[in-house]
Amino acid sequence: MLQIYNSLTRKKETFQPLVPGKISMYVCGMTVYDYCHLGHGRVFVAFDVIARYLRAKGYDINYIRNITDIDDKIIRRAQENNEDWQLLVDRFVGAMDEDFAALGIQKPSLEPKATEYIDQIIAMVETLINNGMAYPADNGDVYYVVEKFDSYGRLSGKVLDELRSGARVDVGEAKRNPLDFALWKAAKPGEPAWDSPWGKGRPGWHIECSAMSTCCLGNTFDIHGGGPDLKFPHHENEIAQSEAATGEKYANTWMHAGPLRLNDEKMSKSLGNFFTIRDILAKHPAELVRFYLLASHYRSPMNYTETSIDEAFSGLERLYTALRGLDLSPEVVTSQFTERFNQVMDDDFNTPEALAVMYDLAREVNRMRKVNQLEQATVLAGELKQLGDVLGILQQEPETFFKGGGEQAVDAEQIEQLIACRNQARAEKNWAEADRVRDELQAMGVVLEDSREGTTWKLDR
Repeated sequence: MLQIYNSLTRKKETFQPLVPGKISMYVCGMTVYDYCHLGHGRVFVAFDVIARYLRAKGYDINYIRNITDIDDKIIRRAQENNEDWQLLVDRFVGAMDEDFAALGIQKPSLEPKATEYIDQIIAMVETLINNGMAYPADNGDVYYVVEKFDSYGRLSGKVLDELRSGARVDVGEAKRNPLDFALWKAAKPGEPAWDSPWGKGRPGWHIECSAMSTCCLGNTFDIHGGGPDLKFPHHENEIAQSEAATGEKYANTWMHAGPLRLNDEKMSKSLGNFFTIRDILAKHPAELVRFYLLASHYRSPMNYTETSIDEAFSGLERLYTALRGLDLSPEVVTSQFTERFNQVMDDDFNTPEALAVMYDLAREVNRMRKVNQLEQATVLAGELKQLGDVLGILQQEPETFFKGGGEQAVDAEQIEQLIACRNQARAEKNWAEADRVRDELQAMGVVLEDSREGTTWKLDR
C-alpha cells in the first residue's frame, strides 16, 4: 500500500488516486534565466524517481512540469545582458534540457510554458475579479485579496496576524493591503507585454501555475510537488487562487523535496559556494551525481561535500562490481529482493532503504559467484539491473563504468596492450618488467585486479 507524506496534512497518508490506475501530478519547474544549480537537480531527480516508480507499479501517470518563461528575473537578466528576452529563455531552456538529460531526468508528459497560457491566465484572473477575490488597481495591476480566503496559510503554517506584521507595500505597487499579491502586472516601457482587459501587461508568477495545472490536469488533481522554498508564498498562493476560482479542492497531496546545502552552508553566490549542475558534472560522472542524490530521502535536508560524493562512488562501484562479467538475463525476474524494494519505496519513496536492498542483492550475487552458481548469479544480477532502472541507475555496461564511462579521456587500447605485456612478463617470470608495466599503468590512473579468470582494470578516482 503506497504511503506518501502530505505536506498539507503533515503526515503520511495512504495514496488513493482520483481515477483508479491513473495519476495526475504537477511539479513546479524552472524559471529559465540562469543555469540550473545542484539544488534544482536534487528536486527534479527526486520527482523523476517518483514518476519512474509510479509507472513501474503500473500507473498511467500524467506528469506535468512547467517552465516559467516570463518573470521579473528573466526581464532583468535580459536587460543586464542587453539580450532579447526570448533568446535568453531559449538559451537557458536548452541548457536545462542538457543538464536534466545528463542526470537521467526523463521528460515529463507535458512541459507547458507560461506564455502559451496567457488567455487561460487572463480568464482565471477575470473569474477572481468577478467573484470578489481580486481587484484591478489604478495602475493596471490586478491583486488577489488574501484576507478573503479563509484557509490561507494552511499549507505553510503561516498565521495572517504574523504575516501582517511583516508585510509592506513596495514602491510602485498599488495594492490595498500589504498582504495582497499580484495576479497581473502592468507593463513598464520596453518590457514584453500582452493585451488584457486591464491594459498591456504580463502574468504574476503564482497565477501561471494555477492556470497551467488546472488546464492540463483539471480543477483537482492527485499530486502537486516542488522545491522546499516554494511552499510559501508560491504554493500557498496557488491554493488560494485556484480554489477561489474553481470552488473545488486544488491538489489532494502536496510533496516537497528537502533543501540542499553545500559544506553545511546555504547555497549562495556571495559565499562562493553556488554550484551549477554543469559545474558538478565537469568534476564527476553524471550517474554518480544522480546516485549521490538518491542516497538521501527526498524530504531530508542534504549536505553536499566532496567527501560525501566520494563515499557515494564506493556504493555505486559495489553495485556495478556485482554486475561485472555476467551476461545479464533479459527476462523479467522478481524475488524477495524486489518485494523488499517495493515495500520501502511504497513507504514515501524511501530511496536510501531501496539502495540498501540493492546492496543486499549485490552481496547475494557475489556469494553465488563464489560458490560457482553462475546461472543463479546471472538471474539475480538481472534483477539488480531492473531495480536500478526504476531509480535511473546501473544502465551502463559495467566495463564502461569502470573504464571511465566516457567521462575521462583514456586510450583503452593502449591500456589493454600494456596489460598484455605485463601478463607476458609474468608468464616468463620477468618480475621486474611486470612491475615496471604495472607502475606505468598506475601512473595513468589504472587499477589492476588479478583473478583466476584473468586481469581486469578500472580507472582510479
